Amino acid sequence: MSKGMTPTYKPGQNAPTSGQYGVVSPKGGKAGTEVTVAKGGRLLPTPKPGQGFMLVDKTKHKSDD
Repeated sequence: MSKGMTPTYKPGQNAPTSGQYGVVSPKGGKAGTEVTVAKGGRLLPTPKPGQGFMLVDKTKHKSDD
């Protein structure tokens, strides 16, 4: 992973942060699908093989203010 890139996560991994995760292709293109996952929740299978997840929008908590 090079500097400045957002990390991608594989299906079956636990989400490191609560939020909206977008499905991305192996080359990093957006698939247009997003899922909501709580911190520690397992990322579900993707529609096509080779796809992964990227954090799109972190959940905001009152304690984050």
